[in-house]
Amino acid sequence: MRPRRILPQPLLSVAAAQEGLVTKTQCAAAGLDKDAVGLLVAQGRWRRVVRCVYDTDPTPSGQRRRDGRHDHLRRRAAWTALLAVGNGIATGACALALLGVDGLVEEVLPEAARSGGMHSAVDGVTLRRYRHFADEEYRGRRIASVVPALAQALPHLSRGEVVAVLSGALREERIDRSGLDDVRAMLRGRRGAGRVQGLLDLAGALDGSAAESFAHLSFVDSGVPPDGQQVMFTLDGVFLARVDFVWRLPDGRYVVAEIDGRAFHSGEAMLADDAERQNRLVAGGRVIVIRFPAARALSSDTPTVGTEMAGRLRQLGWRPAPGQVPGPASVGIVAL
Repeated sequence: MRPRRILPQPLLSVAAAQEGLVTKTQCAAAGLDKDAVGLLVAQGRWRRVVRCVYDTDPTPSGQRRRDGRHDHLRRRAAWTALLAVGNGIATGACALALLGVDGLVEEVLPEAARSGGMHSAVDGVTLRRYRHFADEEYRGRRIASVVPALAQALPHLSRGEVVAVLSGALREERIDRSGLDDVRAMLRGRRGAGRVQGLLDLAGALDGSAAESFAHLSFVDSGVPPDGQQVMFTLDGVFLARVDFVWRLPDGRYVVAEIDGRAFHSGEAMLADDAERQNRLVAGGRVIVIRFPAARALSSDTPTVGTEMAGRLRQLGWRPAPGQVPGPASVGIVAL
């Protein structure tokens, strides 16, 4: 049996900086010819992604699978585009993935543009004909800056992702309200922009995660926009809890919706903390807590959280405030 080849450390370092990907040219520079690369692919140690681009880690470690596997796949798609195009600029959702903007939940496909909108087919990569947009350096490559990347990506995202990505950018202070207006202006005239423009006003920094953004949109779609968001409850001046969404009932009680993201990073201590916090809230009888798992908020395969919340609120007598316009809910303090 032929012994397994030990890969050159410089090539491993290059791969680590590129989400596990390397090019044929980078392999040759490290001393691996096409026969050596072919053998690695045949042995299953590497996988060909697109022409002349190889994945050196086709079965990521358990740690990577647990921690940010989906983020890794999105960044890898972006690197696939950058390496396949060569002199390209990562655009749209690929640029957002590399910038670390939160809110992407679906698969990202490799896409890039060439300077000045030059176009020629590239195997496995969508080559955009965008012209004259701001870009920045990223590990020796070029990627679209956050405002043009948002304008490029939004028409291709689902409704929930549009709100989640914009809310993530606002929450992380990648853009402010002025930047949101810039995105709105850059969207004009793009195919699919009309579907997106009406969602921009629903984005807000108070959404604490993509799951909360999806839930918020579902509440609005179901006719039950929340009265408050990230609301702090106190009792006799003592802090009880900060909650995700709040509706005030006519009889003075409050309905709270909590979006549980614990499945992704929780332990017994966090679950115990949630239980204690909920017990403090409901102890006085003026707060009703309804919990939704993040996976359900993000899923389109089950009845929406908005549909369920609308039914609960109707049973409890809630009605929208007169003249209430759906949009980012307010933050506040409730003294019980």
